[in-house]
Amino acid sequence: MFRALFLLFIIIPIVEIALLIQVSEVIGGFATIALIVITAIIGAKLVKQQGVGAMRDAQVQMAQGQIPAEQMFTGICVIIAGVLLLTPGIMTDVFGFLLLTPAVRKRMAKAFASHAQVHMTQGGGFSAHYQSSHTRHHSAEQHSVHKEHQQSNTTIEGEFERKE
Repeated sequence: MFRALFLLFIIIPIVEIALLIQVSEVIGGFATIALIVITAIIGAKLVKQQGVGAMRDAQVQMAQGQIPAEQMFTGICVIIAGVLLLTPGIMTDVFGFLLLTPAVRKRMAKAFASHAQVHMTQGGGFSAHYQSSHTRHHSAEQHSVHKEHQQSNTTIEGEFERKE
């Protein structure tokens, strides 16, 4: 956690300042400031547009009785993109615009989903149960073992077998 905060509050601003200095030497100081303001304005408009779209899609999904997981992920990405785009800088703008790109979000969502499934199936610290579409039941024995694991906070070792 300390490394992440160190990176966030020390390293990123230093890189941003260095990039802004280099860009201002090439295109000039006023042009650099204009570039930052323009990217913030365009970014704010895109964030608003995509955020409203994600919210509308999530409402449609919920009205149909489905869980809007993709729309929730899109909403989180759009919020993070908004923060990055409103932060003055070039690197943060690039990452912000990347998060507003649907293709990038889809790849990230797939990567996160597969990572979460691996952790859940291997007992990587998640308290939720992983249930594939083929196996949607828990026996009383599995439930009691899970309860004991939550109460005692110990590690339970065993074998894993995926049945598909």
